[in-house]
Parts: sequence; structure tokens; C-alpha cells
Amino acid sequence: MARGTDSFFIRANVEVTNGAFSQTELDLGAYVDALGKSVLKIHNVQLAFQDATALYRPPVYNAGTGADLAWQLSTQTQAAILRPSDRSIVSAGSIQCGDVTAGNITTEAAGVNVQHFTDGYLIAVESLYLGGQQTGMSNNTSVSIVLECTVESLTQSAAMALALSQQ
Repeated sequence: MARGTDSFFIRANVEVTNGAFSQTELDLGAYVDALGKSVLKIHNVQLAFQDATALYRPPVYNAGTGADLAWQLSTQTQAAILRPSDRSIVSAGSIQCGDVTAGNITTEAAGVNVQHFTDGYLIAVESLYLGGQQTGMSNNTSVSIVLECTVESLTQSAAMALALSQQ
């Protein structure tokens, strides 16, 4: 099990289709051990949005319409996009597309919705869930996430912070 102050990265991807909520599970069993008092601490969250049929380009939306894509990272499996005020939501965001070029292609879609937690976000569950939903896109969208993490022991103060924040 990873320990110490050296950070490591957890990566995941979910392919999102129009009008349907899609979700994938991130297994954290190698990092989280309730009996051993080991928890995951997320320091940074980075997202990339790409057209799932051509990963070298941003999402493409239907001509003459706008489009949107919402994503979330949660501590519980979900059936839809939730508000960030829900206690199971660790991180969330969205992009909206409008008529920016004749080709109806979004710009600067990769690397948006970056989130940094000043003292880290503690996770004590053995799975996280990356979900997304979109409307108005021409193709499926690939939503990729990179989490910068460390593992730490669950001290009394960390247990209180965890209890106050979620789960």
C-alpha cells in the first residue's frame, strides 16, 4: 500500500452519450483500508474532454445548436448528475458549447474544470464513481480524469474532518 508524502496519480475515463447518464467505477482498494486506518487524500483534480471518435480534437456539437456536458466524481454510485451540495460529490463541473466557429467545434475544452483542494480531500470509501451526461453533441465525449493523491493515516483530527465533509 502506498504511504508517505510522495504523490501519485489515479486516472479514469468514461464515455458519455447524448441524453444518457454514464458512469465508471474507480477501485481504491489498494489505497483505502478502514481497519488499517489508511485513507486517500485527493489534492488536485484535472479533466480532459475529447471527441470519443477522434481523441485529438475537442467535443463537436450539432450544427445550429448549443451543447453541454456535465461531469461528477462521487463517493457513491449515481443514476444522474447531482448538485455539488450533495455530500457524496467530491468534485464536479461542466462545459457549454456555442457557435464559436463555422465547424461548430468547442475551443479550449481540454484542461478545464481543474480543481485544487488546499489541504486535500479525504476519501475513506473503496470506490469513487466518475459520471457524466451530455446533450447536443455530434458524437460521444470521452471524459478523462487525473487525480493527484497521497495516502495518509486516519488520525483523530482527520477522522473529524472526514465526518464533517462527507460519507
